[in-house]
Amino acid sequence: MSIDTTTKFAAYSARRQQLMSQMQAQGGGVAVIPTAREWIRNSDNHFPFRHDSHFYYLSGFTEPEAVVVLVATADKQQSILFCREKNPEREIWDGFRFGPEAAAKEFSFDAAYPIASLAEKLPELLSDVHKLFYSAAQEPHIDSQVQQSLQAVRDKGRSGIKAPGITVDVRELIDEMRLFKDAKEIALMQRAASISAEAHARAMRSTKPGKFEYELEAELLYEFRRNGAQAPAYGSIVATGANACILHYQSNQAQIKEGDLVLIDAGCEFDSYASDITRTFPANGKFNPAQKRLYEIVLASQQAALEYARPGSQYMDGHNAAVRVLTQGMLDTGLLDKNKVGSLDDAIASAAFRQFYMHGTGHWLGLDVHDVGDYRTTEKTAEQPAEKTEHIRPYRQLQPGMVITIEPGIYVRPAEGVPQEYWDMGIRIEDDILITTGGHLNLSRDTPKTVAEIEAEMRTR
Repeated sequence: MSIDTTTKFAAYSARRQQLMSQMQAQGGGVAVIPTAREWIRNSDNHFPFRHDSHFYYLSGFTEPEAVVVLVATADKQQSILFCREKNPEREIWDGFRFGPEAAAKEFSFDAAYPIASLAEKLPELLSDVHKLFYSAAQEPHIDSQVQQSLQAVRDKGRSGIKAPGITVDVRELIDEMRLFKDAKEIALMQRAASISAEAHARAMRSTKPGKFEYELEAELLYEFRRNGAQAPAYGSIVATGANACILHYQSNQAQIKEGDLVLIDAGCEFDSYASDITRTFPANGKFNPAQKRLYEIVLASQQAALEYARPGSQYMDGHNAAVRVLTQGMLDTGLLDKNKVGSLDDAIASAAFRQFYMHGTGHWLGLDVHDVGDYRTTEKTAEQPAEKTEHIRPYRQLQPGMVITIEPGIYVRPAEGVPQEYWDMGIRIEDDILITTGGHLNLSRDTPKTVAEIEAEMRTR
């Protein structure tokens, strides 16, 4: 069945045009953007292939062995795809291939060639252009081909043909584009978050003491795939008891015990877009007083951060608000000794809170779970003293179309002076937040989060 390229792939074509216009504004040149490499797991068995996000953002093309080349000179824009040729015999083994002719038509490229011809075509495309827009060392399997092509052009110097004299990191330009999501991207991210919300609720309902972490992981994976998600967006964390104090725990082998808190950090990838949600809940379905006390501190800190999830706030404003609530909670519960760390401001200034909260409060989210985009502005702001910003750029302001996570936590390892009732508790609450013109939209809002919502969900087990 023919694909309507005017609708399905119009966004990708528009992104290529936008990038080429930026290239022209910088004097013009040629951009080379490869997809990811296939990796062999053993013998002739490959790891599951996942396309490079930058490449996909500009093409919508999901096959391996492909490169996008964009030509943007003073009076010309041309988008070219290099991909695998049609091969009926290989398609019997590996599945459908578009081939250059069909790919050019279906994905709205001006031209397409076999990937095997890149070595021949690239020197021609690089001849007499001002700049090469390329990100070296990102996909090393293409680096040598690009360098050989540059040398082939340089070898023609006596004929008056010049190679690009300047190389620009093309990913920096694409990163800034990817930072702002369009309506289609937002819809995909909402779908990913909704599927993940169902998976978290399913895991809560499936939890009881005696089960193993991997059994809950299986429930997550089942819900992801049952709803059409292609894969987890990252390795799922299912951590019970002390394991929840390991930030990137992924063993998922321990048995769940009575009285444990269970922390699940998991999200699916839907049509290449990620979700990232964390919830913490009691294994037996009921928070005990100490668990509830710490949980509500973390919940309050997330709410404080959400107050700054709006246009005009600096990226770190939410983190600073969360830290203030968390640190006050640590002082109130005795996790931090007031006699040792002093006042709230003193505890923040000395970073005493980092004993129990040692990570940032969020990150960009999009095609990648830790998505691309600069967290700081390119210039100093007038409000900040020059002596304090000589080597540090201020954090950028949030704008509509950005998507961030907000994920404060508290992690209490056994230690002298720390009340034992809190030992081995790891609590994190994470949501996916779209910045809108009026404030924000919580994409993961359907995931049970308050104490009452979690306990109610678990009563349906």
